[in-house]
Amino acid sequence: MATTSNTGRSAPSTTAKTTGGKPAQRTQRAAASSRATGNRATTASRSTARRTTSSRTTTTSTQPKTRVEAAQVLAERAVLVPVGAGLLARDNLVSTVKGLATKYRTRASVERELKRYERRGASARNRFERQVRRTRTKFERELRQRRTSVERTMKQAQGRLSSLS
Repeated sequence: MATTSNTGRSAPSTTAKTTGGKPAQRTQRAAASSRATGNRATTASRSTARRTTSSRTTTTSTQPKTRVEAAQVLAERAVLVPVGAGLLARDNLVSTVKGLATKYRTRASVERELKRYERRGASARNRFERQVRRTRTKFERELRQRRTSVERTMKQAQGRLSSLS
């Protein structure tokens, strides 16, 4: 069986090409043939197989090879990133609107949610008022303690002054 290329030439499938094809195809064939030999390979051929495998990964890499390709990759990125971000924002907005539409479908559900928000606000207000009361009480207690300490110190100082004179 023969394979036909775009130019109309045919190559027999039984013969192996050693000089034609892309460099990546040659290294793949070399790696395949070294795998076919199995355990009979020596350490030298193993290191050669490793080198061909590593060179194969670099030749089939997606990294740009020229400056033009690098500029093209950057330009594509500059376009695709905002498009992707816009699509993600759109998806989030659509899901939020759908969630709100299902949550507030009827008047009863809207009133239930409003009561829930009102209870939450009232509990937050009460918590804040308790905190203010606690802070005020603590401040007044510390103020009284300081005042009595100052008064006690003043009386002791007056006593010492009167005993000196």
